[in-house]
Amino acid sequence: CAVGEAGSPPPAPPAPQVTTAAVAIHELHDSADFTGRLEAVESVAIRPRVGGYVESVHFAEGGRVEEGALLYQIDPRPFKAEVDRLAAERERALAQLKLAESYRDRAERLLARNATSQEEFEQVAADATVAAAQLAAIGAALEAAELNLSFTRVTAPIAGRVSRAIVTAGNLVDASTVLTTLVSDGAVYAYFDVDEQTYLTHVQQASAAEHSVVHVGLINEQGYPHVARLDFVDNQIDPNHGTIRARAVLDNRDGLFTPGLFARMQLVSPSRYSAALVDDRAIGTDLGRRFVFVVDEQGVVQYRPVETGRLVHGLRVVENGLAAGDVVVVNGLQRVRPGVTVAETRVAMGNSLPALAHVAADEASANAAF
Repeated sequence: CAVGEAGSPPPAPPAPQVTTAAVAIHELHDSADFTGRLEAVESVAIRPRVGGYVESVHFAEGGRVEEGALLYQIDPRPFKAEVDRLAAERERALAQLKLAESYRDRAERLLARNATSQEEFEQVAADATVAAAQLAAIGAALEAAELNLSFTRVTAPIAGRVSRAIVTAGNLVDASTVLTTLVSDGAVYAYFDVDEQTYLTHVQQASAAEHSVVHVGLINEQGYPHVARLDFVDNQIDPNHGTIRARAVLDNRDGLFTPGLFARMQLVSPSRYSAALVDDRAIGTDLGRRFVFVVDEQGVVQYRPVETGRLVHGLRVVENGLAAGDVVVVNGLQRVRPGVTVAETRVAMGNSLPALAHVAADEASANAAF
């Protein structure tokens, strides 16, 4: 008996424990991913329109200002003195004009009675015309002086967020001096460069659509939680880089976006397709090739090469290699090999479906936009 027991085969090892999930099939809008930078819709370098000494600064650095708000006050006294001088000159010119017109009217009456010569009348009439021209010239100079006086108040040309005070009170400035900068904050642009292939397959179609959705995410965010609209595509490809510049506009009334930030963008096109989605953990790599382990109805593992696409809320789009009804290993890939029978624990794809819920929400948003 002992001899028989010694010759018996060893017991079979237990089947590996793995977690599996059925491939999720979902309708997706076609899309392409890009990176870019945020820029202000309007950016203004604040310069004075007249030179002089800065009398005072009237804004909080880094704060928000409304259109027309006073930013700088340049010493107005020289300009006020020029306005007063020209106002006095205008009064003098007006008096001279009235006197010249009086002489002209008197000469006209005398000419009618042949009491003066035609030459004398023409001279007096010319004096009146010259006086009128002098009054007009002084009036124009006074208007220019009043404008210069008003320009001593440097105001915000747009509403937005102001930078630091580059020039402070007491400094002498001229029309070329940058005092500060101001950027609008009601909306921001997201600029990105598109290669020729993507332009031909995605951007052309999207720009032709009435509404083109661009999803945007910042560097500290998961996915693309913000929705923008494509509003500009340049008119030519850059021959040096083989790219074309495009732009999306983002609502920024909550002040979340700052010009200069790095942004990830996903351009969504109107066309839709049926996509196979699997948890990204289910994708393995074998000498540069992507694969999944498919479990058949008998629990036997099969090696299946796949072609993968973009990542959607933690789910990887499988463009080729999987179909509806396929069950794949999502946890425990290192414990199995092709041909092995496994003990599977079936779960929903995407960690109990929150990922699919996000996918559905994105698609609903895109459908509403189109």
